[in-house]
Order: sequence, then C-alpha cells, then structure tokens
Amino acid sequence: MTSAPGSTDTPDDRGAEDEDDQAESTATVLVAGAANLAIAVLKLVAGVLTGSAAMLAEAVHSLADTVTEGLLLTALRRSTKPADRTHPLGYGKERFFWALIAAVSIFVSGAVFAIYEGVRTILGGEAEQTYVWVAYVVLVISFALEGASWLRALKQVRAEATAEHRGLAAYLRGSDDPTVKTVFYEDSAALVGLVLALAGIALHQVSGSAVFDGLASLLIGVLLAGVAYLLGRTNKALLVGRQADPRLVHAVRELLDAAPEVDAVVDLITQVMGTDMVLVCARIDLADGLTASEVENACLRLDRELQEAFAEVDEVFLEPVPRHDPELRAKVLARYGELPVGRALG
Repeated sequence: MTSAPGSTDTPDDRGAEDEDDQAESTATVLVAGAANLAIAVLKLVAGVLTGSAAMLAEAVHSLADTVTEGLLLTALRRSTKPADRTHPLGYGKERFFWALIAAVSIFVSGAVFAIYEGVRTILGGEAEQTYVWVAYVVLVISFALEGASWLRALKQVRAEATAEHRGLAAYLRGSDDPTVKTVFYEDSAALVGLVLALAGIALHQVSGSAVFDGLASLLIGVLLAGVAYLLGRTNKALLVGRQADPRLVHAVRELLDAAPEVDAVVDLITQVMGTDMVLVCARIDLADGLTASEVENACLRLDRELQEAFAEVDEVFLEPVPRHDPELRAKVLARYGELPVGRALG
C-alpha cells in the first residue's frame, strides 16, 4: 500500500497493519487449501467412477492447487524472517521464490496431466460413461466450495486495490504480493475449469462421443498452463528486481527535492525487496557550504522522513554527489536513456 507524503501513521501503526495483512493473506490461503483438498478427493472419486478424462484432469488440477497453497504458506512464513548477518536486507524475496515454485507446480502437475489426458481420450476412440450423475453432483459441490474461496480472495484483492486507489486489473498487474494474487488466479481458473468439465461431460452424454470429454480436459490443461505462465512471469520480474510503484518513486523524489539541503536529486534507484518492502538508493547534490555535521544530520533526517511517510520504504541509502560529474552522468544516462533524469525515473 502506498502511503501519501506526510502520513501520520506511526511505525507501530504500520506494523499492526502489516500483521493484519499477513493474517488476512494466511487465512485466504488456508481457506483455499482446505477447499481444494476436499474438492480434489471428490473429483478423483467421480473421475474413477465415471471414467471422465475431464474429471480426472480436474482432480489433478485441484491437487496441484492444494500443493500450491502449501507452498504459499511456506512463502508467507519464511518471508517474514528478520534480517540477519547473512541476509542484511531480510528474506522478503522468499515469498516471490516460493510463489514461482507454486506456478511451476501448477504447470507440471496440473497442465501437463490435463493435456495428456485430453489427447489420450481424443485419440483413444469412444468410451462409455458410467455414473454420470456422480460427476454432476461433484461438480456442483466443487463449484460451491471454489466459489466461496474465490469470493474471499476477491474481497481481499478488492480491499487492497481500493487502499492503493487502483482498479482491480491495475492492482493485479502491479501488486508485489504474489500469495493472494495466486489464490485469486487459481480459484478463477478452477471455476472456469469446472464449467469446461461440465460442458465436456454433458456433451459426451448427449452425443456419445468421448471427443468432447477429451477436448474439455485439453482446454483445462491450456487454461492451467496460461495461469502458470502469468504467475511465473510476475514472480520472475520480482525476483530479478523490479522498480517500486512509479507513484511511490515520484513521491520519494518530491520529498527529497523539497528538502532545503538538497539542490538536486541526481539519481534515484528503487527496488522491491519483498511484499511492502522497498529499497531506496538516492544520489543527491547537497547545497554548497554545508558542514560535515549538517550533511550527516540531513541524511539522517531524510532517511527518517522517508520511512515515516511511506510504509513500504524499508531501507534508505543516500549518497551526496556533485550533479555535474561526467562519469556519474554517463552512468545515469546509460540506465535511463537521453530523457531528463526526473522524467526517466518515473
């Protein structure tokens, strides 16, 4: 959540908010995990009884989602470990790593099996359905359970998007919290998968052709592969090191520019180090005539003001530099291009 400059939130207030967000995310993941485990068992039973490829694909889909929730719980627990000697900037990126592994698990165990089952069924010829009513009952129950999990995830995502003054789509694209995003995407894919499975089973029953069942399984696999790719791409960007929200970058720059001791912000680098954890590195040209003591006090004050104004700012490094140094200017231009530094940073 991006705080406005001049926020009156104290560190204790923000710490309580972070704990509430952590508890909310954990509860969302636990609800999704419990629902997926129950659904996986039901779908497996239905798949074995009916012989439906779509139901078996959905069973593996739910099992993959259950494994994913376990990985996300690991991410939530490990990412909150405090900084230490070996990890001086903390363990925030653990959340991105485990979320990436979760995306891989969705693809490997869910998408690959569903695509295989779909192709096998399509090429295998006709197959008689049995106990079709079991599949319909399980699909209805599964839709209810998945729907409840999806509504909880949607509620949290909407609340977080509103807190950041963003639309839902913009929040999902830019969020640095992969846990709730993963649950939301998973549950959305699960609901679509259930509709595909229902259509495949119903068309198989009406036409007597197993091709429809296989096609449904194939589409479920493609759906899961798409979700896995989307989540994998997001977490890769966060692991590699992504700039903070541009709105935060602009606000940090404005706060530094407004300081009486600062003549110019020469360079500003931000990086997301974890969920709601941003590293700020700024090269600033200070006013001529400041004593060493005044420079030290100015840097300490700006560090404190940045962390008080912006809840996400976790570490601040300030480096006094001359703005016209040719080597430094070349380095900044190499990173941002020929645009003025102030525009490039946005």
